[in-house]
This record gives sequence, structure tokens and C-alpha cells, in this order.
Amino acid sequence: MNTHDPGLTVGIDIGGTSIRAAAVDRNGDVVDSVRTQTPSSAVALENALHRLVEHLRDRNDIAAVGLGVAGFLTEDRTTVRFAPHLPWRDTPLAETLTERFGLPVVLEHDANAAAWAEYRFGAAAGSTIAVMVALGTGIGAALLLDGRIYRGAYGVAPELGHLQVVPNGRPCPCGKQGCWERYCSGTGLVDTTVEMLAAEPGRSVLAGEIASDPGSLTGRRIAGAAHDGDPVALAAFDDFARRLGLGLALVADVYDPELVVIGGRVSGSAPLFLDAAREHYAAVTTGAGHRPLARVRVAQLGDAAGLIGAADLARSAIETSRPPLSSNFPVGEIRRR
Repeated sequence: MNTHDPGLTVGIDIGGTSIRAAAVDRNGDVVDSVRTQTPSSAVALENALHRLVEHLRDRNDIAAVGLGVAGFLTEDRTTVRFAPHLPWRDTPLAETLTERFGLPVVLEHDANAAAWAEYRFGAAAGSTIAVMVALGTGIGAALLLDGRIYRGAYGVAPELGHLQVVPNGRPCPCGKQGCWERYCSGTGLVDTTVEMLAAEPGRSVLAGEIASDPGSLTGRRIAGAAHDGDPVALAAFDDFARRLGLGLALVADVYDPELVVIGGRVSGSAPLFLDAAREHYAAVTTGAGHRPLARVRVAQLGDAAGLIGAADLARSAIETSRPPLSSNFPVGEIRRR
């Protein structure tokens, strides 16, 4: 094994609305970062990624790039099969970006990257069976088993955000209806609030705001209104908590984890929903009252977890003797020295 310290690596987190890139050291500390909006076309998105990497390379010595993608990757993590919120379809992205950047590029599912960061540096350190639920534009999810990322037979597990929790419910970009992420994400929170405002517009100060600018309502604005005691905002978070608890019970029934880490941008509003979600989860889990329940914790690294994990996985890749695009990369496993 090559034990040379590669210095800094870049982690990139591509969200549905924004892209963040950071230079990260081997201790998981962000030393420099940049951000831009997420373009809608594949060409524009790849151009934006190149600009972000070049900004960081102008100021730092960068050895590799890790890219967190909200979508399905091939087993060898070189190709994006499908990304519901991004324009890539069957795109050999690792090779394309490696050639464009002139640096090794490692792909990883964004939730896997976040879970890996929490395992290496944060809330999941030392856990044996841990699930990450990342609440952002949608829901990302990851499963860690004894320090290894579980990806399933074809590289797409676990897509918990697309479990159907409401039959014939809200349409989802994945093509189904009633997916968990359509109710329990930043987007879902906004949709729930809009529905409640339509039913009772006179109960909330938010009604006037969206009447003048329908696109102005955001999860952050709803959280602010809830902190101020707005009844519709509080009701929306109550619904959010109930949906989260229901989904966590499904997760517990399938995986029986010892720990669930709640991450993503919405986790910043955890005081508004997490205690109630824990109560719902404890009440509806199969065998409630007769089995141990997983601890449910907020991600320690906040919304930087995805890019920190992507950067650390890129570091793991170049610290081995295998080439960056090898399908048997030992990434997603604790490195033994």
C-alpha cells in the first residue's frame, strides 16, 4: 500500500438546488470551500463542476476529487445510471471528469458519502449497524455494516426515500407516487405547508407571502415561522414528524439498526420535529414496547457531511495501489494500517 499523504482532496456535494465543493484534509476538516447553483443540463453541470474544482486548485494543492451524486451508480461507481433530480442518464462520469480535471475522480452516492463521514469523524463513529437518512431536496439513505458501505447487488441500495408511504400519493420524479421523500424532505415540507395554507389561508402569516410570490416559500422560512409560533408552520412540522417516525419504523423493521443518523439540510430544524418523530417511531415499530429501539441522532457534521465523506473516499482511493477507476477499489471500508 502507498502510505504517501496525498495532502488535500476535494469533496463535492451535488444537491437538487446547489453544488458545494470543499478542500478537505485527512482529519475531515474543511479548509476551503466554494458553492454555486445546480444547472439543469448535463453540459452546464459538468462545466460548473470544473469551475469549482479549478477555483479550489488555484488556492490549494489538490490530489483527487470525490463526487457525491444523488442517484443510482453502477457497482464499480464509475457511471451514473439514473439521478431523479439531475440530468445524467447512463453517463460514464468518473472517466469523463477524470480526463477533464486531470485528477482522479471517485463517484459515490451522496448519502453513502455523508454516512461515511459520520462514521469516520462524527455521530456514527464506532457503530456496527448504522443507517443514514439525509433529509434535503429529497431523501438520501445509506447503510453501514461494520465499517463498510452496503450497496446491494447492483450498487443502488438502499433507496429508502422511494419507499411508498402514501398509496396514490404525491407524484415523485422517480416515476412513482407517494414516496417517503415527497412528504419528509425540504420539498415535502413546502408542499405540505402549501396544502395546509390552501385549506386555511387565514391561520398563517405565510399565506400573504406566497400570495404575492408563490415560489418564495422555503423550508427555512417555514422553520422560522414555526419558531415564531405560526400554527400552520407548526402543523406542517407535526405532519413531517409523523411521516418521519413512520419511515423510521419501516427502516427498523427491515434493518434493525443500532443507530439512525438524521442528516441533510433539513436536520438543522431538528428541534422542531425530531422528538415527536422518535415518539411516532417508538409507537408504530413492529413489536413496540418489547424490543430495543435504535438510537436516533442528528448528524454531527451537519450538511457538510456529504462533501467531507466524498473527499475522504477519494483519499482512500489514491492511498491504495489500484488505479482510480478500478471496480475493486476498497473504498467505503476502514483502512487498516
